[in-house]
Amino acid sequence: MRLRKATALILLAALPACSQASGTARKAQTDTHTEARVNGLLGITESPACAVTAKLIPSCGAWWGIAPEIFTGLPPDRALAGAEERMGRAADILHVYHRSNELFPNDREVALARDPSHRRLLLINWKPSFDVTWAEIAKGALDRRIDRLADHIRQTFPEQFFLTVHHEPEDDVRANPGSGMTATDYAAMFRHVVQRLREKGVKNAVTVMTYMGAPNWASQPWFEQLYPGDDVVDWVAMDPYADARVRDFDGLVNKTRKDHARWPGFYRWMQWRFPGKPIMVAEWGVFGDERKAAFYDSVRRQVKRYPQIKALVYFDSPRAPRGDTRFDTDPSAGRAFTALATDPHFSATSVPRP
Repeated sequence: MRLRKATALILLAALPACSQASGTARKAQTDTHTEARVNGLLGITESPACAVTAKLIPSCGAWWGIAPEIFTGLPPDRALAGAEERMGRAADILHVYHRSNELFPNDREVALARDPSHRRLLLINWKPSFDVTWAEIAKGALDRRIDRLADHIRQTFPEQFFLTVHHEPEDDVRANPGSGMTATDYAAMFRHVVQRLREKGVKNAVTVMTYMGAPNWASQPWFEQLYPGDDVVDWVAMDPYADARVRDFDGLVNKTRKDHARWPGFYRWMQWRFPGKPIMVAEWGVFGDERKAAFYDSVRRQVKRYPQIKALVYFDSPRAPRGDTRFDTDPSAGRAFTALATDPHFSATSVPRP
């Protein structure tokens, strides 16, 4: 594993950055060829019509999503209505969070997904427990909880939805053997939860493995061991945030750090590691009011250079752990965010109706 990882990082470090090009015409041609190659790897058949695959991959452009007004105490319907009004469009993906023995989707989330004026895909983020270790879950400690949830989903929500299980596990890893919270314990837990749900009849969950997207964690010797396996993971995701060190979208999805010089950036690693899987930016946000407008402009200019990214889901919160990520904290930021949200790249494919 160590040799494989080291070889991979050396190979990736030798690759040209996705955003580099020597001229406009050459860049446009390269982007077209890259998109066609990626779409082929993702199993998307070339067609003049934009469609959605069985794993909820849009064949044209990318989904636009949001986790609205998080940490405000607002219920999801009110939070989403406010966020959609502020950004000037309806979301394709609504990102919601559940924990422990909560049943999901709840009535409000179901209503938002089935809204006749604009159907939405649910991205449900579930942490099965804060008290039971990953190793214990993998051995069946929460099987009753999983079975109860499976019954609820099967009876109330047959539509497809995205499901991520215990997102951002990196900073919860306890590497000492026997902790029950090692990277291999996480992989076993994720596998068990997904397989148990499937065995109990949940066939409509499109599964997402969500990484933090931070170089310091990705450089850990156990990092590769987190992955649960292609058979239980449909999409891979990252949750990067832009602080003062991140100047644009290129820097957001391909963060590097001098103290982790061998790490090539998350998008580039995902291209190598998961060439046949769509990538989701499941959370992203920008700190610093004076930077937001320029940053959103960079996303609009640069996102098409990353054809494997098929969903972009903003984390909108006045009280995110590291600051205020609301997209419209000043008028210029709000205008730039609306221009990004309404870019044709994010409306090329319609959310499917059941």
